[in-house]
Amino acid sequence: MGSTDLNPSQRNQTALVEFILLGFSDVPNLRGFLFGLFLVMYVIILVGNSLILIITKIDPSLQTPMYFFLGNFSFLEICYVSVTVPRLLADLYRQNRSISFIACATQMYVFLVLGVTECFILTAMAYDRYVAICKPLLYPVLMNDKLCIQLAGSCWVSGIPVHIGFTYSIFSLPFCGHKQLDHFFCDIPPVLTLVCGDTFLIEMLIYVIALLVVTIPFMLILGSYVKIISTILKLPSTTGRAKAFSTCSSHLMVVALFFGSGIITYLRPKSSHSAETDKLFSLFYTIVTPMFNPMIYCLRNKDVMVALRKFLLQWVVF
Repeated sequence: MGSTDLNPSQRNQTALVEFILLGFSDVPNLRGFLFGLFLVMYVIILVGNSLILIITKIDPSLQTPMYFFLGNFSFLEICYVSVTVPRLLADLYRQNRSISFIACATQMYVFLVLGVTECFILTAMAYDRYVAICKPLLYPVLMNDKLCIQLAGSCWVSGIPVHIGFTYSIFSLPFCGHKQLDHFFCDIPPVLTLVCGDTFLIEMLIYVIALLVVTIPFMLILGSYVKIISTILKLPSTTGRAKAFSTCSSHLMVVALFFGSGIITYLRPKSSHSAETDKLFSLFYTIVTPMFNPMIYCLRNKDVMVALRKFLLQWVVF
């Protein structure tokens, strides 16, 4: 019996078995190049963030709240890219690009939870800088070890319950027609293109969740930095101003890259979505930004550079 003889509900059931991730199959001649490029970028992300994670744990000069959150952020980046990049590399290497319905839902869920965690970790880092610069005398009291652990723990678990329901609501929708996902991982926009019927309610839910976990943290970060910059400009010492700006600028750059690409991807009008632009923006916040983050924090932070140099010299000596 051909697929045309199936009733709509049967066609929906066949679509639920698996999806086909098209990825970059439209440029077969570039598969080898893209595999090598993404592999190198992935290794840079793993090595760069691992080094930051190690030195923030072992170097005594980096045992402060600022570097505690930076260590959490680096570990998060390793987890974040590992949700999508290994699968992307495997699909570029092999011919079979199918992904089961459950695996697709799981990948989306973990990716969204880690994305929310990153929003909150960046917000906690902004709060730490705000207290350090605007309330320096109270900093040791306000940013004590207990509060830092509580903040970090809250950042890691906050997205878990929200996205269980959200992911379930997406994958409970009726899927029909072709099951080819024109993307390199199970992200929200490409999955919704395979949904039958009206997606208005789920799109409204996306905007509500984005407001709660993206827009509000972003506004809190901006508010913190308005006060931070205002305080820095009032510092009498030019050296003090330069050091404060140097410390904060790296965080601001990371915030701009992550939130900028995320907001453009998820909050721009549906009419402006296309497979090519979605993949381009997704590459930016899943691979490019995480690759630059360790470089930004290392090159613009003298303390991290000194600790990293000390750590690498120990390995050279031994």
